[in-house]
Amino acid sequence: MTRRLVLGPFNRVEGDLEVQLDVADGLVKAARVNAPMFRGFELMLAGREPMDALTIVPRICGICSVSQSVAAARALADACGVVAPPNGELVTNLMLACENLADHLTHFYLFFMPDFTSPVYAGRRWYAQAQQRFAALAGSPTGGGLHSRMALAARARWFELVGTLGGKWPHTGTILPGGSARAIEATERVRLLARVREMRAFLEQTLFGTPLEEVAALHSLAALEAWRQRAAGSDLALFLDIADDTGLAALGPGPGRYLSYGAYAQADGTHAFARGVWSAAQQSVLPLDTDQITEDPRHAWYAEPYDVDVDAAADANTCASPNALHPSVGSTQPQADKAGAYTWNKAPRLAGQVLETGAIARQLVDGQPLIRAAVAARGGCVSTRVLARLLEVARIVPLMTQWLQALQPHAPFYAAHTLPDNAQGVGLTEAARGALGHWLRIENGRLSHYQIVAPTSWNFSPRDAAGTPGALEAALVGAPLDNTLVVSALGDATGNTSVAVQHIVRSFDPCMVCTVH
Repeated sequence: MTRRLVLGPFNRVEGDLEVQLDVADGLVKAARVNAPMFRGFELMLAGREPMDALTIVPRICGICSVSQSVAAARALADACGVVAPPNGELVTNLMLACENLADHLTHFYLFFMPDFTSPVYAGRRWYAQAQQRFAALAGSPTGGGLHSRMALAARARWFELVGTLGGKWPHTGTILPGGSARAIEATERVRLLARVREMRAFLEQTLFGTPLEEVAALHSLAALEAWRQRAAGSDLALFLDIADDTGLAALGPGPGRYLSYGAYAQADGTHAFARGVWSAAQQSVLPLDTDQITEDPRHAWYAEPYDVDVDAAADANTCASPNALHPSVGSTQPQADKAGAYTWNKAPRLAGQVLETGAIARQLVDGQPLIRAAVAARGGCVSTRVLARLLEVARIVPLMTQWLQALQPHAPFYAAHTLPDNAQGVGLTEAARGALGHWLRIENGRLSHYQIVAPTSWNFSPRDAAGTPGALEAALVGAPLDNTLVVSALGDATGNTSVAVQHIVRSFDPCMVCTVH
């Protein structure tokens, strides 16, 4: 007998999330993921001065604001053809990397690892250590959550980087199409390098237990196992122990296709983390054609067909559904009573296919050998998603040191530009959670069109017109449910659900407020 369970709102995720599960024989048979809020930022932007986007879109999210700023600035830069000077690009990379690393720390210490302090795991050999390090109620009489509190303190100091580079965080206003509005002095660079050294110390002493370069250089599962023995007291080593003991490698399989727009632009036009699509089936990086991106609204509370130029839509549409359109011609018109809809999130597809994005995608596309080996052996799963996120942390900090050292304090940080009265542009970047794209059009000096596809739009997408579930919806199929915990989730205010479902959902690190922009 199949029964339907509605789980939500989830705690320890960004924004509002509800998951509908069809359950039989103690396993999830089908899932529908609901982003139950509408915000309408794309509609707010229509008719405004183009540069207003730089003030409005960072407010989409309080934790992804730099990412949204970068995507908007790049879309405007594309529209006017300006190229930021090297200093401007370096400062942008530094602010983006600072935010992304902070998000990875927040996810690991505050969102994901507290799951393993649940009473359902009491009695496991590692349970007392998990309580001591990651308990959600930091400062409790038991003294739990010590490392989580340390991570919060390190994170607070870390954001002084963005305060110096961009004036404030969140919602910095210094990221512009031509680079950065704030020049960095030589003395400020010294202080910034000190902040990076502080973060390195926390990571090497607490999260990893070894130098960052040693972690970033891990190239195989055998090398990871040897490293685990050397760094047995570290938080990453504890996570690996927990992952093995709880079978996280068997939970939450991904779609086998992974998208990265390329992270941290470099002067030669490449990226520090490469751009492309990783195909698990072909074990290779495929070229990325962004013209093949579509958004399918069939199961979202938006009107269809779109009210767009038919010829432009036909040129941009690469999916079988006539209403799955490229973001450059799509629209966002709410229809709250639409039959068959169950979310405020549209279904992004690349050439009609479901993709996963995030740190695991960036590291696969960039060729990080340990993550490729882990995914080849275990697939894209709960444990490999978290491992990829932490490997990325180990790679980011040395890059930031290089970028700070490369700054030329007396060289330009900004290139002047003039926006045309009529133009269109696209801005692509990598937020902590993955591929973020902004598509805009300017007509008669005003924004006439603005569409955003956020990382969690990809990962938490609903079914498309063909009935194909999104990455999380598919990943939840087969997850075991503990009936006691499910009743608890529906019957009281603890916020617990099946621990397996929690692990899968949180392994994607959703940002629902960006999803429902």
